[in-house]
Amino acid sequence: MTDASDEDIRHSEKKKRIQAARQKIMAGKTGGEKGLIIVHTGKGKGKSSSGFGMILRAIGHGMPCAVVQFIKGGWETGEARVLRDHFAKECQIHVMGEGFTWDTQDRQRDIAAASAAWEKAKELIRDPAMRLVLLDEINIALRYDYLDVDAVVEFLLTEKPPMTHVILTGRNAKDELIEAADLVTEMTEVKHPFKSQGIIAQAGVEF
Repeated sequence: MTDASDEDIRHSEKKKRIQAARQKIMAGKTGGEKGLIIVHTGKGKGKSSSGFGMILRAIGHGMPCAVVQFIKGGWETGEARVLRDHFAKECQIHVMGEGFTWDTQDRQRDIAAASAAWEKAKELIRDPAMRLVLLDEINIALRYDYLDVDAVVEFLLTEKPPMTHVILTGRNAKDELIEAADLVTEMTEVKHPFKSQGIIAQAGVEF
């Protein structure tokens, strides 16, 4: 067996220092567990996909879940199909929106649809048996003031059960929501096939 090289020794010592620092940080964390308010926003892809991924992760841990879709596009997503066909007992899905704002071209109709979706969302979040609720594309409804962001934030901070996680997705998350959230991730677009090559949305990638 050959002796460790200087490079190997330096690598080992570096990892030991990182491990010690990590252990010191974790020793000071005494907050325990809590239900989180999670925001996925930004111009890049992956906001809803990440939310659905967390739904599947929660199902794997035996946690009851629900999805409320505030915006319904022109196609059914693969994620919704899988959950509906294979995990209907573990996860409720409520498609409440009628389409993108440029499709409906009717503000009052969009406000009514968003309000109905929010009422369903509140019902699900209030249920203490529900462990994770995904509010897909709610940020669009908030961006166009179809819903009052202050009312949404107040509800999440005062009525959400302590151990319920809520995920809110969509571009242009409002500052009030970001301030109230426990975890915020911004998806950044670096390159997109539609812009660079004119490639349209494809099954299995975009929906």
